[in-house]
Amino acid sequence: MTSQLAMKTTNNASLSGMARCLIRNGLLQEETAWEYEEDAKNEKTSLINYLISKEIHSAESIALTLSNDFGIPLFDINVMDLALAPIDLVSEKLIRQHRVLPLYLRGNRLFLAISDPTNQLALDEIKFQTRKNTELVLVEDNKLTKAIENAFDAADTSMQDLLDEDLDNIDLDSGEEGVPGEGEDDLAIDDAPIVRFVNKILLDAIKKGASDVHIEPYEKIFRIRFRHDGMLHEVATPPTNMSHRIISRLKVMSKMNIAERRIPQDGRIKMKLSKNKAIDFRVNTCPTLFGEKVVLRILDPTSAQLGIEKLGFEEEQRELFETAIKKPYGMILVTGPTGSGKTVSLYTGLNMLNAPDVNISTAEDPVEITVPGINQVNVTNKTGMTFAAALRAFLRQDPDVIMVGEIRDLETAEIAVKAAQTGHLVLSTLHTNDAPQTLNRLAQMGVPAFNIASSVLMIMAQRLARRLCEHCKKPEDLPEKVLLDAGFDPAIIEDLTVYGPVGCDHCVKGYRGRVGIYQVMPITDALHDLILQGATALELEQQAEKEGINDLRKSGLLKVQNGITSLEEINRVTKE
Repeated sequence: MTSQLAMKTTNNASLSGMARCLIRNGLLQEETAWEYEEDAKNEKTSLINYLISKEIHSAESIALTLSNDFGIPLFDINVMDLALAPIDLVSEKLIRQHRVLPLYLRGNRLFLAISDPTNQLALDEIKFQTRKNTELVLVEDNKLTKAIENAFDAADTSMQDLLDEDLDNIDLDSGEEGVPGEGEDDLAIDDAPIVRFVNKILLDAIKKGASDVHIEPYEKIFRIRFRHDGMLHEVATPPTNMSHRIISRLKVMSKMNIAERRIPQDGRIKMKLSKNKAIDFRVNTCPTLFGEKVVLRILDPTSAQLGIEKLGFEEEQRELFETAIKKPYGMILVTGPTGSGKTVSLYTGLNMLNAPDVNISTAEDPVEITVPGINQVNVTNKTGMTFAAALRAFLRQDPDVIMVGEIRDLETAEIAVKAAQTGHLVLSTLHTNDAPQTLNRLAQMGVPAFNIASSVLMIMAQRLARRLCEHCKKPEDLPEKVLLDAGFDPAIIEDLTVYGPVGCDHCVKGYRGRVGIYQVMPITDALHDLILQGATALELEQQAEKEGINDLRKSGLLKVQNGITSLEEINRVTKE
């Protein structure tokens, strides 16, 4: 066996062109090249991807070597607008199979991004399919992987080129059965201008990254607002005589009873933008003085897959969170107001736990983000499927991890506590201002102190603050007294640079995106003893401070200190 391997490693003809190139340039030794190729083949990946993933060589060093060896220009694909890539010229199967990406078409020449220029089979198949001459552009392998995904996403969601007739034919569906009413409201189904207008509003909301759409009738005006990065902005004021038809159209789309205008209703819309891309809207109507107000929540399934590194944890907070969710049993509670990102934080943790050997069940009101591998249940009080009923059912289904959307009453709290004490990891939320108050809220519900102390592992309070736009943020000249009053340490004020918003084409009023601000409080022995003694929230807060746990205000000031957000924004979200 050893002699056979030696023959293979010394015979370069048995190696791929990529391996031979890397040997020729000193990046690989002959005796290891064959081994790496065999390992890559077993892992069903390319040699380049194997070398990068195992950190044997960086993507940049391999790309530079190939560029010099083959005389092919090295291109930074991150600077390109991938929505302009002519990916329709090459089948998706070929692009993904051979890891190439069409960049430009100039006459009969098709410029292809590639990370392995030795892949002659890819070039031959693309030439045969497109009938074009190909020109190669070298791209780092890791950047090419992301670019291919981003290019298909851009093609799926590109809405700038939608024609008016496209707005008539968007594929809309509701996963629920409704009871359409009778009468003049049915005309909304065939009212083409209204159909186009409503579709345009929904598409614009997706394109602009809105989280909610508010459609509001008043006595003399009718307005539409988008919530972007937590703030509402007015985007349209249609004529008031259109309000009835627009609202009826939305109720038809979400399969609500359009004849019923006296009570709130809930519905759902699925907008299929392409065969690979669909967006869900959760729709709610509420009767007001001058008609029904409609709010649509845009449910983005990718928001729960951000990765823990993008949430905004400080390094120490992240380690505490990761340690807690790896525990085999106990309770982790996340607290904060509506819209503070609690669901995304919980699903980030669930995604880290989601594996074939783990049984995860969730009860939510309603389920906003669907995740393969997690058993998700919609809580519906009308049918008797309460949080408590769902929890009881979960405990008979051999669970490892349970998530309860919210602990609202003593019954749910007691079942969750018992589950946490009997070998299950339980994640849930409450609505309190900070972590210490959460312990008092459980006690006020009627949960005995010894049960709280023995079941709760960690409490995490959070808020969402807007990020300053990196393109236009500028330093602010704030008086020292303002900084001291804000809570900054006097020792750092002299060297502190505080940034503020400006506003440009890349952002909304100086902000773009949001970042989490956290108070991560593990239940230490000292806190455990205070809970058993029935300590107040203030006493718990003082103990947490002694143990070096940053409250929300201090965590927010760290974000200001690091130039991530403004002091004005931290004052807004921490209410101090």
